[in-house]
Amino acid sequence: MSIEIPKAAREQAIHSIERYFEHHMDEPIGNIAAGGLLGFFLEEIGPLIYNQAVADVQERMQQRVAELDIEVHEDEFQYWRKYESKAGARSKKP
Repeated sequence: MSIEIPKAAREQAIHSIERYFEHHMDEPIGNIAAGGLLGFFLEEIGPLIYNQAVADVQERMQQRVAELDIEVHEDEFQYWRKYESKAGARSKKP
């Protein structure tokens, strides 16, 4: 699976790479070179970041599934308890 970004995001990323080179490198980088560098990072490092994000989401989802029984738990055999609590309340009246 190749990692692609929308055209507007790609343009912003290229501009950001150009700006980074202006501020932190001895020579500026051109638009085409910045696009090539972005393509390299997306192809070479993008999958690493993507796979880590998927692993993080899987871990979070597994935690949520493990907690599901706590969130939706219902106590069993509650029918007679509601009558017992009403009868106990009636017997305590003066």
